[in-house]
Amino acid sequence: MKEVKVGQVIQLFEQFSPQKYAFEGDPIGLQVGSFQKPVKNIMIALDVLENVVDEAIEKAVDLIIAHHPLIFRPMKKIQTDQSQGRVVEKLLKHDITVYAAHTNLDIAKGGVNDMLAQALQLENTSVLVPTYEQQLRKLVVYVPLEHEEQVRVALGEAGAGAIGDYSHCSFSAEGTGRFLPGDHTNPHIGQQGKLEAVQEVKIETVYPVETEKKIISAMLRAHPYEEPAYDLYNLALKGEELGLGRIGELKEAMSLRDFALFAKEVLDSPGVRVVGNLDDKVKKVAVLGGDGNKYFSKAKFKGADVYVTGDFYYHTAHDAMNMGLNIVDPGHNVEKIMKKGVSEILRKECESSQLDVNIFPSEEDTNPFVFL
Repeated sequence: MKEVKVGQVIQLFEQFSPQKYAFEGDPIGLQVGSFQKPVKNIMIALDVLENVVDEAIEKAVDLIIAHHPLIFRPMKKIQTDQSQGRVVEKLLKHDITVYAAHTNLDIAKGGVNDMLAQALQLENTSVLVPTYEQQLRKLVVYVPLEHEEQVRVALGEAGAGAIGDYSHCSFSAEGTGRFLPGDHTNPHIGQQGKLEAVQEVKIETVYPVETEKKIISAMLRAHPYEEPAYDLYNLALKGEELGLGRIGELKEAMSLRDFALFAKEVLDSPGVRVVGNLDDKVKKVAVLGGDGNKYFSKAKFKGADVYVTGDFYYHTAHDAMNMGLNIVDPGHNVEKIMKKGVSEILRKECESSQLDVNIFPSEEDTNPFVFL
């Protein structure tokens, strides 16, 4: 198999979680290493702590993709007799590249917050705190009649034509395509130097701008022509709204006590803190991975009975209690759900692009808290 570089893997990852989704100033992207490094073993981690780097060394990892940036604040020095300095030293000595996807992975469709909502079995979910609106483009491509189906299917499988809860949306119209193959061509239909007329189908479909490379690549692979004719149009129509957190409903209402125990189990937390009357019935649930203190009023405004988030402050808990919003705090570490989730997503993308790499979640525990 052809050698794979870090940059090729990250290009696929950023089609799912583009850097432009991230908050301004968030230290995401390449943090240690090079995009040109050959890569075989990729480990997905929540944090880049020393025990995680030791695991990476033991497993001959070439690339760590982490949710929490290793270098969150600028480093003024690399002191190798201290923890962070030792981590950087080990990464450089063992030629391990580190890439971080933080708020962009929180915001991405299918990212951390969707993973948490799915684990909590929420239905009819929507964005809790909108931060980004997708820009849409339209692809128009001309295909010979007998290849229409394979091109339309390829576009749909690559994600084109997603409108709301519908997928594979497209429009087709038949017409006549004309072309004159030159001396150095190898035409699928026709002969060099002879004007050709072919019954073709015009296929139109829409897609989010950030998926454009994937969409065009899928179309080119499925298209029989040496030089396919296609057009791209910017649309005034806006795409899907993205943002932090999710809000949805449980299939059936349950007491706050039962919900807190349920959340503890499905999010694999050693303990949860709860604010509110344990006998209250809850059905509408807001969830936001990490530190969600800023957004509890958003959860209340959108009608949540309970807000699931981490690192909740003492006085903020009083504010939530006074406005009648129940809180379940399972801790920041429940974002570890991204290790398995991102591994599965990236593995699928690499297989689809025929990149021969091994992708697996870190097995190390990075939760600093112990519940007694």
